[in-house]
Amino acid sequence: MPGSKPFDPAAFDEALKSGKPILVEISAPWCPICKTQKPILGKLLAEPKYKDMAAFEIDFDTGKANVRKLGATDQSTLLVYKEGKEVGRSVGETQPEWIADLLDKAV
Repeated sequence: MPGSKPFDPAAFDEALKSGKPILVEISAPWCPICKTQKPILGKLLAEPKYKDMAAFEIDFDTGKANVRKLGATDQSTLLVYKEGKEVGRSVGETQPEWIADLLDKAV
């Protein structure tokens, strides 16, 4: 099933340079909102229109340096990039259609 891969700074930088759509999901295993977001993101990323989207997940607790580097302050943060630039972010969003709208900004 499609989903986010663990965040790898080199792979993220490569995806940015290539201009492909990117999703970065900042989550924590103890976060109930994150648990709600995961199946929604998995289902959306399985859709054909998101097939080229690179999806990365940063663990909020163990990936603090990367979380800070991206300017995020909370778990359950979703960031999307298009053509190498951030084009949207949301925090705590669990409405599937709103998450889809966010992903649409990158494709």
